[in-house]
Amino acid sequence: MRIRATVAAVTGALALSALVVPAAQADSASPSKSDIQKTVQAAKSASGKSAFAAADIGEPYALDLSFSGVKINNGKPIVAGVAAQVTVPVTYKVTHAADVNLNASDFLMDVELYRGASYADYDYTLYGDEWPTCTATSTTTANCKGTIDVYPDVELINSFATTWKVGGYAIALNGEDPEAEDTDWSKVGYVEQDGLGTTRLQRLSKLTVNASPEPVVKGKTITVTGKLSRANWETHKYAGYSGQPVKLQFRKKGSTTYTTVKTITTNSTGNLSTTVKAATDGYFRYSFAGTASTPAVSAAGDFVDVK
Repeated sequence: MRIRATVAAVTGALALSALVVPAAQADSASPSKSDIQKTVQAAKSASGKSAFAAADIGEPYALDLSFSGVKINNGKPIVAGVAAQVTVPVTYKVTHAADVNLNASDFLMDVELYRGASYADYDYTLYGDEWPTCTATSTTTANCKGTIDVYPDVELINSFATTWKVGGYAIALNGEDPEAEDTDWSKVGYVEQDGLGTTRLQRLSKLTVNASPEPVVKGKTITVTGKLSRANWETHKYAGYSGQPVKLQFRKKGSTTYTTVKTITTNSTGNLSTTVKAATDGYFRYSFAGTASTPAVSAAGDFVDVK
């Protein structure tokens, strides 16, 4: 995944000058994604018109291609910790004219996540490290698979834990060389599509529990402590999640079901502490239902032997 802040002022000519296939990759199946992505995003940041409009010869035609059935991470939120890369699957269907060759070496296509007013006027985008792969289901349709790759230790800030929108684009160079002085841009096809769905990016949560003393005499007081924390993408550490309702739950020895004993609230540092009377052998745990920015989590049960 890469995140790119919108360039404040980019001309169409500048965007086109960046749209090149590196000479070192002329013999490879396709240009590197990092090279082309810079161009695609620069083109989108052009204000009020296609970035291709400044081309000396013609403008790209509207590529006859559309995206549908987009699913990010199998419909689940994307959850990231403070360091480890997170890779989630992206699947979708493409419908296109019969003369559009998805397998051409200079055909480029992807589905991305973005934040902003629209896909053409985004603030940030997230996408996968590699190009998607597509399997034709007919002469005009294909099923495609890609990824979104997230690197929280270098590319996320806490405000990114929110809903992200989904957009897609495709470029067919059709043999035209963007670096050539006589490029005929009317032979280049381009399309981008907004409104392909949404997904949510969340900060990984952790929850601990400790019930003591162990063992304990029946009828005596058990103190149950714990802490709710979540990833801080700016300090790259886990920090306490304050003011959150958390359930204290108990499971009798030999049972598989937890029942809620009470609900308490985390303090300013995310800590939890409460007391109960010892009644029977079993496991205590804390359970957090989650919020829009933070996933649900339950601590592993802590066994208490009641004498």
